[in-house]
Amino acid sequence: MSQVIIGMDPHKRSATIEVMAADEAVLGGGRYETDAAGYAAMPAGVRRWPHRIWAIEGSRGIGRHLASRLVAEGEQVVDVPPKLSARTRVFTAGQGRKTDATDAHSVALAATRMRGLHLVIDDVQLEVLRVLADRRRALGEDHTRMICQLHRLLLELITGGAKRSLSAAQARALLARVRPRDPAGQARRRVAAELIADLERIYQRKKAADKELAAVVKATGTTLMALDGIGPSGAARLLAGAAGITRFPDRGHFASWNGTAPIDASSSDHVRHRLSRAGNRQINRVLHIMAVVQLRHPSKGRAYYDRKVAAGKTPMEAMRALKRRLSDVVFRQMAADARAARTGPGGHTGAATSSSAAGSDPDAGSSDKSLPGPATSDPTPQSHPILPDTPAAIVPRRTAAAVKRTLLDGREDRRTLDRRE
Repeated sequence: MSQVIIGMDPHKRSATIEVMAADEAVLGGGRYETDAAGYAAMPAGVRRWPHRIWAIEGSRGIGRHLASRLVAEGEQVVDVPPKLSARTRVFTAGQGRKTDATDAHSVALAATRMRGLHLVIDDVQLEVLRVLADRRRALGEDHTRMICQLHRLLLELITGGAKRSLSAAQARALLARVRPRDPAGQARRRVAAELIADLERIYQRKKAADKELAAVVKATGTTLMALDGIGPSGAARLLAGAAGITRFPDRGHFASWNGTAPIDASSSDHVRHRLSRAGNRQINRVLHIMAVVQLRHPSKGRAYYDRKVAAGKTPMEAMRALKRRLSDVVFRQMAADARAARTGPGGHTGAATSSSAAGSDPDAGSSDKSLPGPATSDPTPQSHPILPDTPAAIVPRRTAAAVKRTLLDGREDRRTLDRRE
């Protein structure tokens, strides 16, 4: 029996699937609940097709819980990016009407036609990093929210409020000098005291989370934390988000993935680039923090930024250029770590972790180039296989709506970003 693709549109409480043959004939499908009974019925419903590949939309997002279960049971699962399935739906049907059944059909169609979709793998170490990094970020968001609430209450209790950088101990000292007599003021003081107690607990949890993250990151053998501006949380986010740096053919594809590569918007003799708002925003945030840290003290990143400003760039444009360079630095560091892990100590291929190629110098042969072209080779290692060769990729038709969106984007670019990156 030939191989089939099972496209899945996942949700929290349900999942809709469609079974598609290699010739794009629909063989079956259905909607299943994600509880114990529904999940048990779903594999049983496709057991008649032993040679199957599950294609799950957003297996790193809303579909993660189903993808991880299927992989743990030995099923072959590939990730279909939501943008790919959405474009497949529009170009195939000619309209963007969206239902669970049409989404499952689009996912199956995209997986059948496209090649190079990455398999979902069961990497326990990366999953631990992701969970801990998410927890650390949640603690930081809770801290920011509590600080904002505390500032608002102190502004109502104390003339002029408190200073911007406020610790829990400083807030407690300020609150000790306030003795309101009206009921509203007393309520504000009581709530402020509760927020201060919560902040102290958040401080302790953040400290413990940083310590645990640092230990787990160190156990991976990465040297990312040696870079200026990368801490345990940033290193964990990079490792978990990239899920293997070798899946990126070169530094340009990595920059396109993290959103630091400018988009080529040239026309005729007018060469220009515009800001990319796409890409992995969590990784983009890590690179932004790295850039901000380097700008706060004399560093090679600061020197590069100053040169860009002296050359006529605006501060924002110089920051974008710096982030693009730092993306290359992170890529080289992670690639050097991957080579060192494959060869081991004393290996003859790849660079050691102390090599100058893995330094944090933004000047080390980086590029301001925009989004890369298609890859000429697939360096994915055998431990990260991809979907076997399938029919050629979809050739999208240029519809009237697409032309209209292009024209609108062009007018917006001329208004807002008329400077070269």
